[in-house]
Amino acid sequence: MHGHLLGAAGAIEAIAAIKALEEGVIPPTINYDEKDPACDLDYCPNEARERRVDLAVSNSFAFGGLNAVVAFGRV
Repeated sequence: MHGHLLGAAGAIEAIAAIKALEEGVIPPTINYDEKDPACDLDYCPNEARERRVDLAVSNSFAFGGLNAVVAFGRV
């Protein structure tokens, strides 16, 4: 995992999404210790999970409200 990479943050996040598609590994949600019983999401806490990934979405939120979303899919 990494800190904020300023101008490179979006590119690194996009690469992580593409590698998840390519390698079939879902990156972990780090520092996730306590599940919220009101939130029924399938998190991947603290350890990567091997799984076929067919679609990945990369969100980038920048200073000043500059935001972007890119979706990558298996062809």
